[in-house]
This record gives sequence, structure tokens and C-alpha cells, in this order.
Amino acid sequence: MTTTDWITDIALVLVVFRQLREGRLDLRSYLVPLGIVAFVASQYLHTVPSAGNDLVLIGALVAAGAALGVAGGVYTRIRGADGHLFIKAGAVSAVLWVLGMGARMGFQVWVDHGGADDVGRFSATHDITTSQAWVAAFVLMALTEVVTRLATIFVRSRLVIREPQLPAGPRPAAAALDRTV
Repeated sequence: MTTTDWITDIALVLVVFRQLREGRLDLRSYLVPLGIVAFVASQYLHTVPSAGNDLVLIGALVAAGAALGVAGGVYTRIRGADGHLFIKAGAVSAVLWVLGMGARMGFQVWVDHGGADDVGRFSATHDITTSQAWVAAFVLMALTEVVTRLATIFVRSRLVIREPQLPAGPRPAAAALDRTV
């Protein structure tokens, strides 16, 4: 792994940790992770091999990325207050994000440190034709995880906006109880 590989992989893992502390959901919340995966895709995704079972491998990892992304978006808290949206990644969301991004990084480290022969045998047995199929599969998995997580958060944020916002202070039911006492 190159220094650039380490930096981009760690940056993708750290994106969710920034959201463990509640902050405003704004354009930057979308652009930072999209920018990172766009950079990764531009550096590593040169072709999408389609021979043999390459597309099966790619499809399986893209599906895993989509499942992780949607689940991560569902387990991210979104609330509206004072005309703004706030976002906070929950523990489940953080674990799913690190699992997805960390698995890709772990696979790369394993291949670089002795796992290449095992991957070669697996690829030959399962008719995966090139190492570029693995690269494409993992890059598209990461891209899909980011996009589906952000899309889920976006849809959920639109639903929060539609909900009637309660004014700051005691809730109406609590205020009514206070008057009766």
C-alpha cells in the first residue's frame, strides 16, 4: 500500500467519526465523503472487467456496500431544531461504516502481505479473470456504501423537514400538565 492508499483509506474510516458528535447537516456533510470516494475512484477505477465471473464478484461487493450504506444511513440520527438539521452517527452506523471501509483496507493489507496467492487460487477456481476485477469490486463497494448512506440520510432529512417542528421550551402536553397542578 502506498502512502496515498493509507491516507485515503484512513480518511474514509474517519469520516464517520466526525459525525459521532452531533453537527449540522449541510452541503459539506455530503461533499466531503463524496469527494474522497471520487478521488479514490479516479485513482483506482480504470476499467470494470466483465469476463468470466468478474461481474458476479463486483455485483456481490456492490450489494454488500449498498446494504451497509442503507443500514448506516438508517442508524444515523437526524433531527430538526431552529430551522436546521442536525446529524449524529450512532454506534451501529459507525460500526457498519468501519466494517465496510475497514474490510477493504484489511483485504488490501492481507493481499500485500502474503494473501496474494490465496486470492489468485480463489480467482482461478471461481473464474475471476484479473486483479482489476478485485480493485473494481472494492472501489465500487466503497462508492456504493457512501452514496447509499448519503442518499438514505438525504431522504430521511426530507422527512424530518416535513414533520411539524415543536418550538423550543416545554412541550405543549407538559405545559398543560403544569397548569393543572
